[in-house]
Amino acid sequence: MKEKDRKEEVFLQDEIVRLETNLDDCSGECLGYVMERLLDAGARDVFYTPVFMKKNRPAYLLTVLCKEEDRHRLEEIIFTETTSIGIRRETLKRSILPREAITVETIFGPIPAKKCRIGDHYRIYPEYEGIRALCLEKDLPYQDVLQAAKAAIHDITMKEYE
Repeated sequence: MKEKDRKEEVFLQDEIVRLETNLDDCSGECLGYVMERLLDAGARDVFYTPVFMKKNRPAYLLTVLCKEEDRHRLEEIIFTETTSIGIRRETLKRSILPREAITVETIFGPIPAKKCRIGDHYRIYPEYEGIRALCLEKDLPYQDVLQAAKAAIHDITMKEYE
């Protein structure tokens, strides 16, 4: 692809909601539990960032990325399961790569993956949950299954250049 064409390429567009709240009085156990609940309820991503609040109090900034249709349910979890008394929210526009779900065949078995297009090329990313499931099912070390997935992905990718 020529450099000029690459600059004109349009990526897929969508919107996502960011929910944020500062938590200065929740235990680590509570934060872990809340993260699991939010992910199970449809959050696209959940993460904590260490921050310092007024009076130099250490705290965590809880950030949740979600679809608008999941927002109310996720806010309810935050209010119910944490000490938050307010949640900031913002709708964000984002650019995303075209993608498709595929299955990568490894020496240990199949692993789900995402195949993303970038210009004329593809990148393939194995799904963590697929690697984890195969490790548990066959009692294999995570690093071994990950390396097998990377090797299978390498073979698929190299065929693109043949």
